[in-house]
Amino acid sequence: MSTTPLQSERGSAAGPAGFPLVFGLDTFGDVTHDSDDRPLSHAQAIRNVIEEGVFAEQVGVDFFGIGEHHTEDFPMPAADVVLAAIAARTTRIRVGSAVTVLSSDDPVRVFQRYSTLNAISKGRAEVILGRGSSIDSFPLFGYDLADYEELFEEKVNLFAELLKGGPVTWQGKTRASLIRQDVVPHTEFGPFPAWIGVGGSPQSVVRAAHYGFALMLAIIGGSPARFAQFSRLFHLALERFGRPPLPIGVHSPGHVADTDEKAREEFWPRYLQIITRVAETRGFAIPTEESFAFEVGPRGALYVGSPDTVAQKIATNLTALGANRFDLKYGMGGLSHEALMRNIELYGTQVIPRVRELLAQQTSPESKEAS
Repeated sequence: MSTTPLQSERGSAAGPAGFPLVFGLDTFGDVTHDSDDRPLSHAQAIRNVIEEGVFAEQVGVDFFGIGEHHTEDFPMPAADVVLAAIAARTTRIRVGSAVTVLSSDDPVRVFQRYSTLNAISKGRAEVILGRGSSIDSFPLFGYDLADYEELFEEKVNLFAELLKGGPVTWQGKTRASLIRQDVVPHTEFGPFPAWIGVGGSPQSVVRAAHYGFALMLAIIGGSPARFAQFSRLFHLALERFGRPPLPIGVHSPGHVADTDEKAREEFWPRYLQIITRVAETRGFAIPTEESFAFEVGPRGALYVGSPDTVAQKIATNLTALGANRFDLKYGMGGLSHEALMRNIELYGTQVIPRVRELLAQQTSPESKEAS
């Protein structure tokens, strides 16, 4: 079974392995602030995300994703509901999760929610499945972290069976068995695209290849170049399992503004505040101005800067990682809705065209002769 993402209307240029280049935006529903730097309500933050998703289509973005979270800073526990609201007001942009914590959810319900989203969007839904680097959902839904690995392995196995369509027979330890169970709604256009989000586990890379899921590399710190080994492992694993090539994507945080200076001034204090708040539970080092300078530089994982700065970095890392898709996790808690809308506008109208131009130059006959 292969769940290769469909080619978008604007994503016609070929990337690695012949897959179309795709450029998306991801959000965790970060709580935005008003002009007096006061946090908006969770309800308003959710409504803002809907407006941002609709605007993303208008400026030419290919994909809009929402990551599942359950905290005060990221009040986005029902991403599929918000995505459905965006899908109802758009016609082209693909919509999906970024990421769904499958370990603490039920695969049947996840399938039903995203097949429903696929119906609402007329075939534009995708799902990125993850084990959950943020573990807030485990105690919330009564799951034991001691079962972290087993929960994900079994639930991915069941989800792969559900994507095949038709009555499902399945047996495991983490939920009730299914015997020729019809699961609705049925999809109109075959299985919707499914990805495995990988933050650093080779086992997850192999798992994605085993089930025929595309690979999304979640790179949130350090040098992106170190993930090139995961791309190679994915290709080798696909060959070993007798599967055709599948897309590779990159998900990384950042912020686009009119100049490098403005982007860094807007992003840095919010980034410091959020990372400091979650550092103890997530095992993050508290950033310094020096570490931040590295991360926003050419060898770091943050895409913060002017459109050309961000575009140059995306093009470089897509090439280094053999990836055909880039999803910018835009925004940071405390930024204003207006700053996020400007980020989206610059990303769609300037960053994406510039990345396509840079990658086209790399593959032109003139560049090959010069090399």
